[in-house]
Amino acid sequence: MTHGQKCWVRRAGWILFLIYLVLLVYFLFFAEEYGRQGTGTGEYRYNLVPFEEIRRFWIYRQQVGFSAAFLNLAGNVIGFMPFGFLLPVMAARMRHFRVTVPLGFLLSLSVEVIQLFTRVGSFDVDDLMLNTLGVVLGYLLFILLNGIRRMLDHGKKI
Repeated sequence: MTHGQKCWVRRAGWILFLIYLVLLVYFLFFAEEYGRQGTGTGEYRYNLVPFEEIRRFWIYRQQVGFSAAFLNLAGNVIGFMPFGFLLPVMAARMRHFRVTVPLGFLLSLSVEVIQLFTRVGSFDVDDLMLNTLGVVLGYLLFILLNGIRRMLDHGKKI
């Protein structure tokens, strides 16, 4: 890949990352279809017991419905995959697991704390775990695709 192509990819990564952050904020704090219409005047809601909500959604998946269980479990993972994928695209120093994953965890923790204090949503340790898993999977997808790209680039030079 040429220097010009790398610059273009990084710029596109920044644009996609900003779009991702706007969409993430919307879905986590403002989307009424996900139960976010609260004014923040309710009780504090939180779960500090690991796997409690994951287990509850799995056990009662038929009662709560597939879409609710899917949105809670897979949605938390899928929603943070772009973070783990786009961060390494944007900057070479973010291409390390020890940098990208802790930053993803901090973003997730920030979201959960904001949800707790604004009383829009709830603070859930399971969400922290699922969101961080999403960051890890996004990062691994970046590593895989970047490795494939490097192999293809290497093949072109031969």
